[in-house]
Amino acid sequence: MVRHRAEPGRVIVSEQPTTLPSRKAWSPRKRQRIGRGAQYTLLIVVAVVLASLADWGAIRQSFFNTQVAADGLPRLFTVALKNTVIYTISGYVVGFALGMLLALMRQSSVAPYRWTASTYIEIFRGLPALVIFLMIGSLPLAFPGLQVPGGVYGQAALGLGLVSAAYMAETFRAGLQAVPKGQMEAARSLGMPHMRAMVSIIVPQAVRIVIPPLTNELVLLFKDSSLVLFLGVTAAQVELAKFGNDQASTFASPTPILVSGLTYLLITIPLGYVARRLESRQRGKR
Repeated sequence: MVRHRAEPGRVIVSEQPTTLPSRKAWSPRKRQRIGRGAQYTLLIVVAVVLASLADWGAIRQSFFNTQVAADGLPRLFTVALKNTVIYTISGYVVGFALGMLLALMRQSSVAPYRWTASTYIEIFRGLPALVIFLMIGSLPLAFPGLQVPGGVYGQAALGLGLVSAAYMAETFRAGLQAVPKGQMEAARSLGMPHMRAMVSIIVPQAVRIVIPPLTNELVLLFKDSSLVLFLGVTAAQVELAKFGNDQASTFASPTPILVSGLTYLLITIPLGYVARRLESRQRGKR
């Protein structure tokens, strides 16, 4: 109730509605709860709409056909998964060794070593992995009679190793730089040569520091192993992605592709969990 004085001796009384608190008066926590509630509501609405529009009978028949999935066993594990693991591990070993060498070259005081390592890293980090595999498959055209030892397995190890080495080199370089400089100074003060101190003292500490990102690199390499199909593999050399695609073409059903994807997850999810645990443990030690 507000009183307004218009003329002497006359008072005008008017009513004004009570004002509600503006949005600016809301606390940040309340605004956050309201925004999150709106997001959850929208997500539920979208899920309900999609569920109502989907043909669940067709989905079950196409993507969850147990008979088609069973026809791919046990070759899914004895051939496809086994080959995928072989390709991944062999490529990881090549990438680990070459990546460490490139990291040491980039840390070298010799300029040509640094230039060579930097050029390699920039080129192979900039090129798609598919291009690397296509180039490896075309090597006999540039070098007649050249054969990579191990056939497709050797070519896969080379391709995955060349790609992962560029990324591992930067990971190793970060680990080398994270080792306190006093470690090298202490080793040199004891009369240890620079290279021996680097190999015996600095490198082992750097590797322990970068174990979590190296585990993530293993996960990425496991997925990149699907590019081996561009090398022209036989039925005995197929990996998970190629196996799922071949089975899907044979049975005219996407179920084998879904099964292959789930098999990938059986490996990548535990590895990702291990990487996160290692990262948490390292943060706890700092």
